[in-house]
Amino acid sequence: MSFAITELAEKAAVRLLPTAYFKPPVLQPLVEREADLDILAAVEGLTNRRRIAEAQGLADLDPRELAFRARAEGLQNWGHSHVNAAFVYTRPDGSRFNDGDRGAWYCAFDELTAIEEVAFHRTRELGFVGVYEDAMPYQALLADFIGRFPDLRGVAPVPACLDPDVAAGYPAGQAFAKRLRGEGWRGLVYPSVRRPGGTCLAAFDPQIIQNVRPGAKWLLRWTGTPHFTVTANPP
Repeated sequence: MSFAITELAEKAAVRLLPTAYFKPPVLQPLVEREADLDILAAVEGLTNRRRIAEAQGLADLDPRELAFRARAEGLQNWGHSHVNAAFVYTRPDGSRFNDGDRGAWYCAFDELTAIEEVAFHRTRELGFVGVYEDAMPYQALLADFIGRFPDLRGVAPVPACLDPDVAAGYPAGQAFAKRLRGEGWRGLVYPSVRRPGGTCLAAFDPQIIQNVRPGAKWLLRWTGTPHFTVTANPP
């Protein structure tokens, strides 16, 4: 498959995170002094998958690849744990451009595309249980990307990795991403499968995710059908 190479300077790519995972450090309320937090963090690290990965890596993830406060000034006070978590916590069968051994940071070039992407997966999950009743709040995370990336926009015929059918698209996408990583590429630009005209980016390397900061909040609601409504900045 042939594809273009895009010089990218994207200043606010959007990733939506369920607000259940957007919280202060879980141990913070247990300490009065910042110095004590390090002690409790060491205890938490015995069972926390992200901290284990940061200390010793995973099957397909070298700990030196992850974003640490000391190594990424832009993430010194905020965001590094969200970056690392994206690569550590994966679905067993993986996603479109990552397998179960190594995650990726998925984001979109605009919020509407990010919403459609996450809404598809949430709707699919609700379909598995057969109950379309849910109210899911999301926090937007914004990040900057600069560099050269393979770009699947405009590729014809549509490659198998962009098949809307998860059963077909995901295995093809994982194989394609593995090939790109082997060739030294650190991410991939591709057209959104869930929103026509939208653009997405999958970052294969934590170190290319820059200047992570919070954006808007969104509430997605299902009331009995697969169709959902969106509320910006809910109370």
